[in-house]
Amino acid sequence: MRHGRYRFLAGAMLPPLLLYAVFVVSPYAQAFYLAFTDFNGVSSDVNIVGLDNFTRLWSDPLFLSALRHNGLMLVVVPLVTIALALFFAASTRASRLLRAYRVLYFFPQLLSVAIVAVLWQFVYTPNSGLLNGFLDRIGLSTLERSWLAEPRFALWCVMAAMIWSAVGFYVVLFAAAIESIPADITEAALIDGAGPFTLFRRITLPLVWDSVQVAFVYLGIIALDGFALVQIMTVGPGGPDNSTEVMGLSLYRNAFTYAKYGYASAMGVALFFLTLTLTALMLRATRRERVELA
Repeated sequence: MRHGRYRFLAGAMLPPLLLYAVFVVSPYAQAFYLAFTDFNGVSSDVNIVGLDNFTRLWSDPLFLSALRHNGLMLVVVPLVTIALALFFAASTRASRLLRAYRVLYFFPQLLSVAIVAVLWQFVYTPNSGLLNGFLDRIGLSTLERSWLAEPRFALWCVMAAMIWSAVGFYVVLFAAAIESIPADITEAALIDGAGPFTLFRRITLPLVWDSVQVAFVYLGIIALDGFALVQIMTVGPGGPDNSTEVMGLSLYRNAFTYAKYGYASAMGVALFFLTLTLTALMLRATRRERVELA
């Protein structure tokens, strides 16, 4: 085994690397190639157009609108989701009875994105929806709206569904990180007179920051997508008045509705590099000195 370890390692690694190259690297390479062409998805006559597709992106008002919406989601979704998850994880630490609530928080993770989108469509239904019905029952009927049909509310409604579906997973993640903190550290802080907020800010948050950093990256990637929820929940989809247009939806529409596969591939390449750039920036912005337990 000692003499043939390199042959063994090569034999063990070659099949998965080959599968990865065929099913992951190859489609990426094809997308990069198509981004520089006028391919329409049908014709075998493909012309190289250079950077024309990328130039069109920055003069396309619909794509720029989608970019702004994804930018807003990139700010709101990670911050609100992480804040709620940290609050629920810390507040359910006190007793076993409260820990049972984590099952309820995690429940949306058991549902597919399509089911989540349909459920929230029923919540926002104007006449018989849960939200308007609740407002009516508590005497706030003046606040009732056609939530998904009004441009100023539609995107926020989609983000609410996105946060609801994601927060449960991070409650469990942060709860596991919090419970790994040695009890004697917490007890010493309480003996020294630290209140709940100081305990959280000075002890809990620094010790679970690695998990928070990972959450920022994954939620940022989710916020740059949003395709499935927008596709199912909104009118158009992407409406009303393109108020919920996102980059994934623009890509899908250009490829499968307008048969502009080259242009859609350029959108995909732009989204790929944007995701890599923002991930690197998030990792750098959230980087802190590691706190190690002795």
